[in-house]
Amino acid sequence: MYVEFAAVLIFLLIGVGMVVVGLVAGWFVRPSHPTKEKSTIYECGEPTVGSAWVRYNSRFYTVALVYLLFDVEVVVLVPVALVLKELAGEHLGWAPLVALMVFLAVLTLGLAYEWFYGNLNWIGEERPERRLKVAPAAKA
Repeated sequence: MYVEFAAVLIFLLIGVGMVVVGLVAGWFVRPSHPTKEKSTIYECGEPTVGSAWVRYNSRFYTVALVYLLFDVEVVVLVPVALVLKELAGEHLGWAPLVALMVFLAVLTLGLAYEWFYGNLNWIGEERPERRLKVAPAAKA
């Protein structure tokens, strides 16, 4: 039984060996001449100006989270589609189909919510009538 895992161990050792050889070869080949200019902060080809503690618009994060949500959707849909195809031959395709429809309905409701409250509008003001109303806190 352990012989079957020998191939995995060999590939693992070869992979680790290639990484180590690459790092050691790079350490020997690259020049190391530190200067004041090399030790300055460098970000995307632009010199840094101002403080790093800048307040960003929360729409950046909202759009990123919505993208991740719908990106992960594809990861879920492909295996379900394959299971649906396999079970359709056995006349049991309705179970994953119902689960898939419920999953898509929840995602559609989430998209409608984001769209309604203007979270997908990258440019422009929020419409005040569509803002989420929060009840004021009760005074003690």
